[in-house]
Amino acid sequence: MIRLYHGSNMKIEQPDLSHSKPFKDFGRGFYLSSDKQQAWDMAFQKVKQTQKGKAEITEFLFDESMLQNSELKVLSFPDYCEEWALFVLANRDRNNIHPIHDYDIVYGPIADDGVTYQLRRYEGGVISLSRLVEELKYAKGITFQYYFGTNLALQQLKRL
Repeated sequence: MIRLYHGSNMKIEQPDLSHSKPFKDFGRGFYLSSDKQQAWDMAFQKVKQTQKGKAEITEFLFDESMLQNSELKVLSFPDYCEEWALFVLANRDRNNIHPIHDYDIVYGPIADDGVTYQLRRYEGGVISLSRLVEELKYAKGITFQYYFGTNLALQQLKRL
């Protein structure tokens, strides 16, 4: 079992995908991190963006063996790579029909905050795909995120 953290401007009693915002790295879903500081950073960012609530962390337990479970459709990016960058690009592209995938869980690196600017540069031919991968690397070092995109996936989380 691994502890995962969700940072927000409120405690999350029960994750609800209807409150998830579209056009995120891995699409519309519930995001968590195994890095508590990363979750705090996201919580403070959410408070700053919304000007509501206070920074809160909600903790969950997750059995990582479920990532190998055939009941769940899982995609994993163990590092920054071109496939990861193209996946993030497609999920953040407002011109695509969303959702662009049907994965229950996606695990992979967090893209840097300047992702929209970099994606526009790539789409405009200003930078190459390999340069895009470098530009999207998180400035504070590689940090991973867990995306839970279906109710089946959310059922695998145990709130603490």
